Amino acid sequence: MTSEIHPLSLVDPAAKLGAGVKIGPFCTVGPHVALGDGVELISHVVIAGHTSIGPNTKVFPFVSLGLPPQDLKFSGEKSQLIIGANNVIREHVTMNPGTRGDKMKTVVGDNCMFMVNTHVAHDCILGSHIIMANNAVLAGHVTIEDHVIIGGNSAIHQHIRLGAHCFIGGMTPVRNDIIPFGLAIGETATLNGLNLVGLKRRGFTKPQIQSLLAAYRTLFDEDTVFAERLETTREKFGDNEIVQRILAFIDADAGRNVMQPARRRHAG
Repeated sequence: MTSEIHPLSLVDPAAKLGAGVKIGPFCTVGPHVALGDGVELISHVVIAGHTSIGPNTKVFPFVSLGLPPQDLKFSGEKSQLIIGANNVIREHVTMNPGTRGDKMKTVVGDNCMFMVNTHVAHDCILGSHIIMANNAVLAGHVTIEDHVIIGGNSAIHQHIRLGAHCFIGGMTPVRNDIIPFGLAIGETATLNGLNLVGLKRRGFTKPQIQSLLAAYRTLFDEDTVFAERLETTREKFGDNEIVQRILAFIDADAGRNVMQPARRRHAG
């Protein structure tokens, strides 16, 4: 299956195009770009730099992918933007490549949806099945695990980690790491429990959810410092596989603060 390129688009001859690629009018594709099978650029899309896009990803008008990051330290290094398969990238989305100061690449997984005007900054690493609602933005060096939803007009601070299956409400600034399955909402974001709706939708069983709730209460509701609560949770739920995902997330970067419920924000 050959590619379809509108005559009003500029596609560098060195760009690599898979089978069945469709490029609508007024698009610009640079020489170091690779588009997988079935990728569609509707119109007015700019793809530059060392950017690759996986099969069957659909890119809507006025999207900018792979242009230099908004980092004053960037000096033209040949960093990458790697986007996976089956993604939907809506109007005015921007994604930047990595920098020498970190990973030299920005990575987006598969089956994600980026709504209008979302931004993925340099050196971010995103998993799969992520939804970013309108105007949600990521600063540099953010890590997001699978099945995370970020509400509209929310901002994620640089170097933050968002654990798998967590939910960020609309208009929520996130300044601390959020545990897997966590729920964060508010103008000054605090942990508001677990993302129970998301857990049920994704097929987690009632016993699994009950064990998560029990572990959450141990980790966040007792009147001790956080380090003590963490060890108590480890002792009580050390053989529970699903709770281990939360503990492993915290252990992976123990020097960082984990978002707490409002009444626990002062705890060490």
